[in-house]
Amino acid sequence: MQHAMRRTLARTAAGLGLVLALTTGGLLAATGAHAQAVTEGTVSFSGDAGDYISGGKTYAYSAATDGIQVSGSAANSMIDVNINGANGDWWSISLAAPDGQRLHTGTYEGATRYPFNDGSPGLSHSGNGRGCNTLTGAFTISNISWGPNGYVEALDAVYEQHCEGGTPALRGQVHIKNAAAPAELSLGVGVSVEGKASALNGKATVHGKVTCNKPARVDVTGLVTQVKRNILIRGSYSTTVACVPGTPAAWSAEADPTGTTPFQAGDVEVKATASAVDSDYRVTVTASDIKAVHLTRVKR
Repeated sequence: MQHAMRRTLARTAAGLGLVLALTTGGLLAATGAHAQAVTEGTVSFSGDAGDYISGGKTYAYSAATDGIQVSGSAANSMIDVNINGANGDWWSISLAAPDGQRLHTGTYEGATRYPFNDGSPGLSHSGNGRGCNTLTGAFTISNISWGPNGYVEALDAVYEQHCEGGTPALRGQVHIKNAAAPAELSLGVGVSVEGKASALNGKATVHGKVTCNKPARVDVTGLVTQVKRNILIRGSYSTTVACVPGTPAAWSAEADPTGTTPFQAGDVEVKATASAVDSDYRVTVTASDIKAVHLTRVKR
């Protein structure tokens, strides 16, 4: 009875460990670059008899026939490789440098289970419903090339892990070669020095232009501030424009005063912030400008 209970508890702990490994690993991977499909690469591994993860079998996958994705952390400290095999297999491999360090070529001894590796190198190979609660191992990176925001251009690595302090090992290798990293999104925003103050509704109309080095949907937000007869008048504005490289995109927006005093003819301060998501890296890029703008009174 006691032996059966121990086996049940062990299986429960292993299941919880795998859920934590997959859930936490996924959350941590999300803090890095957007996962990118591998254009050229292979992943293969095999295990000794008694290795829980591989079941003592050999596996091989190719980007030409299977789905392989890679993502890296923005700090270049960790890489995740995810495999969706054409036969229905799914695997996740994580390699991480010790805290505060970048992954680089070399051998990392004394690896423990990522992401619970604390100050040691991190390693984890799980999938097909199996994972280690604890592990020990090592990995060697013979080639690695980073682009911006954790983009992985190339990776050649071999690794070995042992589950639960056991002797049986899982040994694998990863070879990835991707296209050169795309350019990062660059934005520019400008505010025109001329604007309008409506005598009809009290709003201020301001405008300007945004520029970009690749197509982007750009949000322009800002604040208009005016002082008239010792009264502070303020209003915010927002608009969205489609930007394409080589042609500045015009933007125009109305700022509605927050109080009962309307915007009036005269000088105002206009702050503008342009922001857009870089479609290649899933990061938000911003640019800003501030200008003294002269408002002309209009009747509409």
